[in-house]
Amino acid sequence: MFFSEDSRFKLPCILHLVRLGYHYLSLKETFWDEETNIFPALFSQAVTRINPELTAEESTRLLTDVKLLLDNEDLGKAFYERLTARSGIRLIDFENFDNNSFHVVTELTCKNGDDEFRPDITLLVNGMPLVFIEVKKPHNRDGVLAEHSRITTRSRNPKFRRFINITQLMVFSNNMEYADGASQPIEGAFYASPSYDAPIFNYFREEAAADLPHLLAPEDDSLEQTENYILRDNNLAIIKHSPEFLTNKSPDTPTHRICTSLFSRQRLSFLLQYALVYVKERNGLHKHVMRYPQLFATHAIAKKLDAGTKKGIIWHTQGSGKTALAYYNTRFLADYFQRRGTIAKFYFIVDRIDLLIQSQREFSSRGLNVHTVNSRSAF
Repeated sequence: MFFSEDSRFKLPCILHLVRLGYHYLSLKETFWDEETNIFPALFSQAVTRINPELTAEESTRLLTDVKLLLDNEDLGKAFYERLTARSGIRLIDFENFDNNSFHVVTELTCKNGDDEFRPDITLLVNGMPLVFIEVKKPHNRDGVLAEHSRITTRSRNPKFRRFINITQLMVFSNNMEYADGASQPIEGAFYASPSYDAPIFNYFREEAAADLPHLLAPEDDSLEQTENYILRDNNLAIIKHSPEFLTNKSPDTPTHRICTSLFSRQRLSFLLQYALVYVKERNGLHKHVMRYPQLFATHAIAKKLDAGTKKGIIWHTQGSGKTALAYYNTRFLADYFQRRGTIAKFYFIVDRIDLLIQSQREFSSRGLNVHTVNSRSAF
């Protein structure tokens, strides 16, 4: 009688995120700005730590500037550019990612007037709600499809613009394994970038087994005390020793696996910096996120470069996002070589004029400055 969607899936997921290094924050004991769901105290503490020269007055003004960026009708593009900026006052420390603050909260309401929704779990980086996670019970086809419909409705609601603009990643899981060949993503754990229309949910298949002893905090007395506090804070202390709860805490559930894949420190740092892109399409601005094969191809390139390899081939099937991968790697490799004192140039070689036109359009729509070369002498 004590088991529900929350106790079976949401609480175990929160505990898994705590083991990944997120500090649980009770909404009963803190204050946040309801217009943006930014936590001002966490934000101020983090940005002054990252930018030691910053005064308290400048920190307050910075928060005001960030809030203004979230009012733009640009799918959060201006905010994202500010979030990932390396110069000036930084909102995130990407050089030392552990220098940031990481928190997890539950049932943080996104509200504007009478319109509201409450994601099951929200992840805060430096007090900013950059990720939300929805967890649903398995074997409930109608519930899954209804949740997809709700997410689309929220995305299209102008009153939720600020919350969509600040969100970088969304995860939806019904804690089931993927059903290969299914025409709709209704079984499994999926991730998406935000949208003003209908978010596109992507599969994620980890390339190798996660190094859980390295990634997860040990199950010691400190974790036990944190677990007890979280269960009490959610009025669920009674489930602590139940066999079902103990089973659902396993790091190997579909929900926990995708959280490990996306939200462990090193992976989240990579995703925020290199895996998101704004694309100008015929029907407006869209925000894309790397598919998992593109992510692992990029990691493979870096690994080979680290080993001293200077050339190689990435093999992708038709329609798998080869041009998009090339774009993502201009960003990643530009930083990779800059850290080693080299300014990189990129050449995209095609064998047909129609591919040249298509590629130029694809790269330009993502914000690259593209120069076409039509002759050997020009090259």
